[in-house]
Amino acid sequence: MPEPMLRRKPREGDMDRGVASHGAARIAWRAEGQGPAVLLLPSLGRGAEDFDVVAPLLAAAGFRVVQPEPRGIGGSAGPMEGLTLYDLAGDAAAALAAAATGPAVVAGHAFGNWVARAMAAARPDLVRGVALLAASIDTALDPAIRASIDGSFDPLLPEAERLGHLQRGYFAPGHDARVWLAGWHAPVARMQRAATAAADAGWKRVAERVPVLYLAAAEDSIAPVPTEARLREALGPRVAMVVVQRAGHALLPEQPAAVAAALVDFTRRMQV
Repeated sequence: MPEPMLRRKPREGDMDRGVASHGAARIAWRAEGQGPAVLLLPSLGRGAEDFDVVAPLLAAAGFRVVQPEPRGIGGSAGPMEGLTLYDLAGDAAAALAAAATGPAVVAGHAFGNWVARAMAAARPDLVRGVALLAASIDTALDPAIRASIDGSFDPLLPEAERLGHLQRGYFAPGHDARVWLAGWHAPVARMQRAATAAADAGWKRVAERVPVLYLAAAEDSIAPVPTEARLREALGPRVAMVVVQRAGHALLPEQPAAVAAALVDFTRRMQV
């Protein structure tokens, strides 16, 4: 039997909610906890709910945890064409400014790592440090892996075929990929890919700007664990790596406690 993945619904009574303005976009956000801010940015074509197990663990550790929805998901809306990563970083920055006071540790999961890096470049006043979770440090992917990513989005495929794509691309062996059958937003993924292609390369070397935690998943087929030398080459000198065992690219539903513990340790060190 596959190992079940933990998923938790938002704790509505403990949440603050709002909508931030960024140009023509309106970005819905929710936040919980009090203390130094942590901003959580989800993966390609997926929403804030992916952090719904990790977020309360961070709040309980003494942080103000902010979860914006990407434009095109939930209550977030705005133009979906003619964008760059810097526009998406501006969305996240607007949500942070509305929900918290002061700069944050910005944690981006998978595609969200590119938005986090762009935010550090465009809004350094709001970024204390950056955590990259199961992050592709380059934008090029193996075509076979990209096919599994695309197959995960396709609602016309039989469920068994989609599960095969999800298992191959996102989950460590023995973990139940059904937890990610829902929650995909193909138009949002297309917008995010186009925004990435339209951005310059100035966002990439984030560890030249701020301290960076690279949280790798040991069994990640999309973003295999890099060497520390490769991390420094791609990101800059101020990067440290932690490897989470028994996790693939999905990471958050697979090992939420390990993710939260690493983020708590990194964020506390950013306060010193």
